[in-house]
Amino acid sequence: MDYGSLFISDHEECQRTCTLDPYCQFFTYVNERSSLDTIRYKCHLKFSWTVPRMKEVKSNPGVTSGFSNTLQASMKHGHVCKYKLFPNTNIAGNNVEMLPSISADHCLSLCSAHPKCSYFTYYSNHPSKKFQCYLRKVPGDVMVLTTLQGATSGLPARNCQLNNQWVSDTYEDVDFLGNDMRYVLLDDVESCERSCSQDANCQFYSYVSSTFYNSHYRRHCYLKRSITIPTPQKVQTLPNAVSGFTRRGC
Repeated sequence: MDYGSLFISDHEECQRTCTLDPYCQFFTYVNERSSLDTIRYKCHLKFSWTVPRMKEVKSNPGVTSGFSNTLQASMKHGHVCKYKLFPNTNIAGNNVEMLPSISADHCLSLCSAHPKCSYFTYYSNHPSKKFQCYLRKVPGDVMVLTTLQGATSGLPARNCQLNNQWVSDTYEDVDFLGNDMRYVLLDDVESCERSCSQDANCQFYSYVSSTFYNSHYRRHCYLKRSITIPTPQKVQTLPNAVSGFTRRGC
């Protein structure tokens, strides 16, 4: 989960560095007693997602999906971002991560939240990559743009207010698969959206309308949530190492 490292005198300074870096969630510092010259005195800054992410986005007739209204408020920053999207364009590079996404603007917000993302390519109309957002980093010193129908690319925008219209929109014939907390039986998608927005734990939803081919799932409103608490992928003992978390918000 490392996204950066630097040489520092002690673990307290490493924690202060992590706290001042908006992307750092936790750290590991290797002290002067380590027998490994390459990592001695090294502070490893680590990243974990703090924004909601879907497990899968899929076309599904009769299903309408969307986001909680409270998600919009949690994504507010200062001044409005100036950013550029490149329609029908692919930018090749080393993939940092592939995430399901509902739009190019949504993909942009994911890229902007990840410290390793140099640019992104979103596929809106591709036989095997539809609704997929590729976060990428530059393999060298040159960013190469090529024409590709159905793809939109762009650059991240940091520490500013993005266009979050994608949070307010509803998406017909689109299913957000997985992440279910529970379901309730409701008469329309508007009621489902209100139910999600009024539930402090709900981040997004999928509603199955009366036109759905399988009557068993009709009127089901699925309230959904992903983990946004910073979580290390693995914890183990390591001699002469000190680990900890950012102190932002303490």
